[in-house]
Amino acid sequence: MAETIEEITLNYEEDGQQLVRELDKEVLSRGAWTTILFRYRQWDRKKEDFGPDLFTIRRYRKLKGNYIPQSKFNISSRDQAKKIVAALAGWLKD
Repeated sequence: MAETIEEITLNYEEDGQQLVRELDKEVLSRGAWTTILFRYRQWDRKKEDFGPDLFTIRRYRKLKGNYIPQSKFNISSRDQAKKIVAALAGWLKD
């Protein structure tokens, strides 16, 4: 459990092996409801290396002093990420 936004991370280890490596995060909104965009990589057991960059948007709610995960949206590919960026850029031209 994280008490501050800065403590929220996707990094995850199991049996001493890092399985998820957070590369970057961008806090999109702060407060009792916090939204964070993460860039990360997952360990590929077959290749014994980290896979390609992945992206996820996570929403957290501060409850009793801790940030609790509430929802997430995983961006499934770089192509999907580019389409999201293009759509938002088009909508925000004005």
